[in-house]
Amino acid sequence: MAATTIVQGAEVTEFPTITPQAARGRVLRVTEVGEDVLHRPCRPVTEFGTDALRTLVDDMFATMLIAEGVGLAANQVDVDLRLFVYDLTTEDGVRYVGHVCNPVVEVLGEETEEVEEGCLSVPGPGADLFRPLHVRLTGADIDGNAIEHEARGYLARCFQHETDHLDGRLYIDLISKRTRKRVLKDMLALRPDVLDRRAQLTAGHDKEPVAYPDQPFV
Repeated sequence: MAATTIVQGAEVTEFPTITPQAARGRVLRVTEVGEDVLHRPCRPVTEFGTDALRTLVDDMFATMLIAEGVGLAANQVDVDLRLFVYDLTTEDGVRYVGHVCNPVVEVLGEETEEVEEGCLSVPGPGADLFRPLHVRLTGADIDGNAIEHEARGYLARCFQHETDHLDGRLYIDLISKRTRKRVLKDMLALRPDVLDRRAQLTAGHDKEPVAYPDQPFV
């Protein structure tokens, strides 16, 4: 039986492993903790249906592919807009792919779940974090059409993590100071290998290489 794939909230019968957006897009540098664009709220998207917005979504999917992420916010590619993309497969084998402009997350119910979380802008380590288990996401697509998704578990966590980014908040802002210190220390040790891996994947997908600074911004 073929795996289920949900694209922009609708089930599709066929979908490639590499999204068309990622195939078209160019790879951008992922911004890292300490850069100003990650630590302040982003501007709402006000112009829809533009070539610039479509190109940005393509580039974000390509960047997410190379960084081996499941979600990516616009400020993680140094763009000050309330927009994120996602491509993840849940434990039950359902793949969810899409983008959301101007996302708003509403928590549904009181149940929470503690799961290890990581971030492409904190390359390498992760930390356990409680988040609500059930949420509703509303927003718009790049053409301005309304979007509404109800999500649980892994997908709900992704929606919350990426919306947090657009509010200027990283997951390490939600953990204890002691754990945050450990995560940042581990990042310094793991970052070179993470960036080498991204460079290898960039070449493997025949994309133009992107340069990172020798040292992170923290």
